Amino acid sequence: MATGVWISLFIYFALMIGIGIYAMRKSTATSEGYILGGRSLSPQVAALSAGASDMSGWLLLGLPGAMFVSGLGSAWIGIGLFTGALFNWILIAPRLREQTVHYGNAITIPEFLANRFPTRAIPLRTVSAVVIVVFFAVYTASGLVAGGKLFESAFSGVINIGGMSDYFAGVVITLVVVLIYSVIGGFMAVSMTDFVQGCIMMLALVVMPLVVLFGEGGGGFDQASQTLTQTDPTLLSWTEGLTFIGWLSAVTWGFGYFGQPHIIVRFMAIRSLKEVPVARNIGMSWMFISLVGAISLGLLGRAYAVRNGMDVQDPETIFIILADLLFHPLVTGFLYAALLAAVMSTISSQLLVASSSLTEDFYRLFLRKNASEREIVNMGRTSVVLVGMVAAVIASNPNSQVLGLVSNAWAGFGAAFGPLMILSLMWSRTNGAGAIAGMIVGAATVVIWISAGWNAEFMGGPGVYEIIPGFIASFIAIMAVSSMTADAGEYQHIQR
Repeated sequence: MATGVWISLFIYFALMIGIGIYAMRKSTATSEGYILGGRSLSPQVAALSAGASDMSGWLLLGLPGAMFVSGLGSAWIGIGLFTGALFNWILIAPRLREQTVHYGNAITIPEFLANRFPTRAIPLRTVSAVVIVVFFAVYTASGLVAGGKLFESAFSGVINIGGMSDYFAGVVITLVVVLIYSVIGGFMAVSMTDFVQGCIMMLALVVMPLVVLFGEGGGGFDQASQTLTQTDPTLLSWTEGLTFIGWLSAVTWGFGYFGQPHIIVRFMAIRSLKEVPVARNIGMSWMFISLVGAISLGLLGRAYAVRNGMDVQDPETIFIILADLLFHPLVTGFLYAALLAAVMSTISSQLLVASSSLTEDFYRLFLRKNASEREIVNMGRTSVVLVGMVAAVIASNPNSQVLGLVSNAWAGFGAAFGPLMILSLMWSRTNGAGAIAGMIVGAATVVIWISAGWNAEFMGGPGVYEIIPGFIASFIAIMAVSSMTADAGEYQHIQR
């Protein structure tokens, strides 16, 4: 592997760790500082942190891989996500920023739900924390799979760590670097690194499609279009070969945004309510550019591979393959850093949210109610490491698919928390009993749907994405149970 690649990666790793050390000096003295950055994120950092922690390796591996195989029909996932993210910023962000302060200055989602529905506080915190830790272990594993695939594809035979395979060595290296800056710097380190990583990701997704299209062997728009049409005419069709169920399963990915703790926690940390619209505009602009780049990369990568006789064994590695073929080693290293940025930004956010639930909603709640701030911060650091190790075990299978793992965890969170966040913030009749019912029904429906294989095949037809039945069932459960029960003192006026 060329020296230039290693130089670029070393600079990237050093920068991430340096940010972690800087953040440690600024915001780790208290649990609020370590877990939520003291609610001091600027609009720019909050916006790109939400976006970078959202997209993960899926943006540079999963989506281009889906486009490579299926063409424009897979772009509906991106359209659904963009729409969902926009409504998340409009409906959830301002209300959550205001109400988490109003209801006891809550610093985690389970704590907010407990404060919002005090008569069911303990079961709410327990159930929501269990859902967060379980699904984040799977979600974090998807990021580690992406890191493993990068090292397996790009550094085959170069890395030798204790007899590990190249894939698992990549998993370990990715996790260790993330743990270093996440453990020492907490939420502020994660958010600041997310900002830098978001900039790197967007730049890579602008540069690479342009080079693939107009560089040596590219051929321009006409040549790419002609190649794709000759290969498979459906690649350039938005609808051909796409069933209604397939289309619905793609666009309903957007439902998941309302219930992703690692994204909506950024709304809680924005400096002030009046800065939410600024953050929204920045975040949505970043997301639009990045999604267009990822969609273009998958299609243009397919055209380039066909035209140049390339045998792409794993479509999810097309970004890695093109980075190695088309660029100077220093730039290749930068592009690898962009992929690692996508992976690490999400892993670090998920680890921190999962650890905050273990710390605040288990350790402080049940074991050490009078624990000092320093003890809570140290416990948070320990929890980050523990969740990371569990995720590494889940990610140890090199045949895991990034998009598959992400879709399962995304659906789990979307169904368990999405309807609950919408109704708890916007429907004053929501109560604690309904909240618990909605979380359990939503999460259980997703798990049952996946276990039964109905996301692959349903009633003899194409599979239905599990977020659809999970989201609907959770919504119905919350409204039905809340309407049939009455928790005294919970019908409080919601500040808008």
